[in-house]
Amino acid sequence: MKVLIIQQKMIGDVLASSILFEAIKNKYPDSELHYLINTHTYPVVEGNPFIDKVQFFTPEHEKSKRKLFEFAKILRNENYDVIIDVYSKTSSNIISFKSKAKTKISKYKHYTAFIYSHTYRNETIAKTNAGLAIENRMQLLEPLNIDTSKIVRPKIFLTNSEKTEAKRFLEANHLHLEKPLFMIGVLGSGINKTYPFGYMAKIIDCIVNEHPKSQILFNYIPKQIEDAKAIFTLCQPKTQKQIYFNVFGKSLRNFLALTSHCDALIGNEGGAINMAKALNIPTFTIFSPWIEKEAWNMFDDDKRHTSIHLKDKNPEIYIGKTAKQMKKQSSDLYNNFTPELITPKLKDYLKQFKAS
Repeated sequence: MKVLIIQQKMIGDVLASSILFEAIKNKYPDSELHYLINTHTYPVVEGNPFIDKVQFFTPEHEKSKRKLFEFAKILRNENYDVIIDVYSKTSSNIISFKSKAKTKISKYKHYTAFIYSHTYRNETIAKTNAGLAIENRMQLLEPLNIDTSKIVRPKIFLTNSEKTEAKRFLEANHLHLEKPLFMIGVLGSGINKTYPFGYMAKIIDCIVNEHPKSQILFNYIPKQIEDAKAIFTLCQPKTQKQIYFNVFGKSLRNFLALTSHCDALIGNEGGAINMAKALNIPTFTIFSPWIEKEAWNMFDDDKRHTSIHLKDKNPEIYIGKTAKQMKKQSSDLYNNFTPELITPKLKDYLKQFKAS
């Protein structure tokens, strides 16, 4: 059986959908599994032993219909038996339609359902602590006679050399792995998924107050350096002394290797949180007020992995409001999501880590 799984969009989406490969290989060990993803998301599935081949959806395919149709033809010639289209986007609809696969699976949309042999509708209430992002993806495997109740966790596979090199890098920059080491997701993927800078600074202050000798790393990429510096300057002077600002992952694989040595990742919900979970690193997640927590609080157990949402504290704000309406109000909602609503839970969470 030859299968193509299509997952466009962001890193967190690609990582979440990678569970499908392990589940299929467990049932059909001789299957050949290909993953169609955007080029920039590859590092989170690099080295994944359940994926036999990666096909890349490039910016050229996004910009040019001609390039897209040429690519669809190339994929058609792969003679896939099964197509699993996770998000059913226009480009993936075209690829699925052009494919000769007899089994084509995707989420239900009334205007594209004719393309697929099997469709499903998203559940709205999670049955397990895996969360809806995982449970809804598992539904895609029902037509393959796979037991979807056997939840698979996303995993990231680092090499020993990557982890060793990261350890050397930390030690060369005077970090001590016997002391608490926290990676902070200081920035989200956009302003409407980023906890306000001044509030984030107070969260970091709280960590240092609880663990005075803790070592703090910021997760940011070079183009975000000015925003990261702004948060750094808003922290208390004693906190600033504990932040190793220039120690950061210069590539996504570098970030992953550094995170693998941390005690926890704390910060904005998004790809970094999901990657930490896939590395089996504890997480404390601050959700954007408009994001559905039930979908992306994957494997929260209020111990190793916990999260907080404005809705947890002020549910009345959400009565009668749609996600679209809440997204438009994200700035005002963030202003209401003050550090005082978060720090009590954060302090309890931090008690599990080794004392300074």
